[in-house]
Amino acid sequence: MTDTLPPAVRRWPPRLLRDTPFRRYWSAQTVSLVGDQISYLALPLVAVLGVGAGPVEMGYLTAAALLPNLLFSLLAGAWIDRYPHRRRLMVLADLGRAALLATVPAAYLLDALTLPQLYVVAFLSGTLAVVFEVSHSTLFVSLVPRADYVEANTLLHGTRAVSYAVGPSAGGVLVQVLTAPVALLADAVSYLVSAVFLLRIRPTEPPPSTHEGLGISQGLRFLARSPVLRPLLLGLTTMNFFNYMFTALFLLYVSTELGVTPGLLGAVIGAGSIGAVLGAAVTTRVSRGLGIGRTVLLGLVVFPAPLVLVPLAGGPTPVVVGTLLAAEFLSGLGVIMLDITAGSVLTSAIPDPLRARVSGALRTVNYGIRPLGALAGGAAGAALGVRPTLWIATVGAVAGVLWVLPSPVGRLRDLPEEAEEH
Repeated sequence: MTDTLPPAVRRWPPRLLRDTPFRRYWSAQTVSLVGDQISYLALPLVAVLGVGAGPVEMGYLTAAALLPNLLFSLLAGAWIDRYPHRRRLMVLADLGRAALLATVPAAYLLDALTLPQLYVVAFLSGTLAVVFEVSHSTLFVSLVPRADYVEANTLLHGTRAVSYAVGPSAGGVLVQVLTAPVALLADAVSYLVSAVFLLRIRPTEPPPSTHEGLGISQGLRFLARSPVLRPLLLGLTTMNFFNYMFTALFLLYVSTELGVTPGLLGAVIGAGSIGAVLGAAVTTRVSRGLGIGRTVLLGLVVFPAPLVLVPLAGGPTPVVVGTLLAAEFLSGLGVIMLDITAGSVLTSAIPDPLRARVSGALRTVNYGIRPLGALAGGAAGAALGVRPTLWIATVGAVAGVLWVLPSPVGRLRDLPEEAEEH
């Protein structure tokens, strides 16, 4: 049985984790991802159970966390390409997010927690996340040889898959026992631990760009001219718009209309994330068999399609839980498969001098669409009802693959060569 697993799983610890700088980088990601999954459950439940948020308010909250991607990613990319110490920026972003999250339980204990505060915390945390993630792409290529991109992404997204299992389950228990605001302290602590690991890395980062001016539009121009990245970005963006319509309403729907308790919801999401762990285990083997391009196409379908089971859920509690479990399991498998392969394709095709600018442009489009999807989900949920909106969201997300089907992406057998800088 073990010979069916990818090399990163067969040999433990994998070769990359025997490299101290990468291991510390991976450890920082691991602890932060678990904390993020606790917040994924706890922050919306603070809004729903703590301050009485409805569909529109949930749309606002989700949008507040995501709007910085639309507003700041291009500026961050242009600036970070010219800044020589990206790791320092990541550390500062971690410390800032820890401080912001700590204000929520503090306000709760003082009986002063409000929706506007949650919006501000979500927005500022999202702004720091932009700085962290745009810098992250440069740190990744500083630590990982090109030949190891898929294996490194398998380890990172495999950890993410495990965080899907551990984080929501732990979050559900913490919310049930300590209340949702206090549970957010776990994520604040995770950012502090991540910062400590990053401080212990001393990578040789790519030199800063020497281009005159900010060059804000260079990342967008590069994406627009790339026959591989352009259709892939359009497919991911379409999928994410509809997926965040779904995300804005998911917890509201299952906690109020389906009557799933926070503890049970955390357990369902955590157990369903076994699919994500399986996706991390099989993606390397699948991509070798099908080719990395066809595996990207497979992920674009397998990620969103199973979520149609959520608006289908109904009946006795065991049936509801089983239906949600199936949706989470299959969708988790698909999202990890997509993240590993699409992330490796994107990393391979971007030249180092433009890496932060292209990463910023990618986030502007792909992540910038997400708050618009969340706002659309909140508005549609209020106008049409939550369940009909979930139907629209799931069908629309699957349609994202139509951008990629006629493109060269599906014909990629291996990672594309790094494109020349224009």
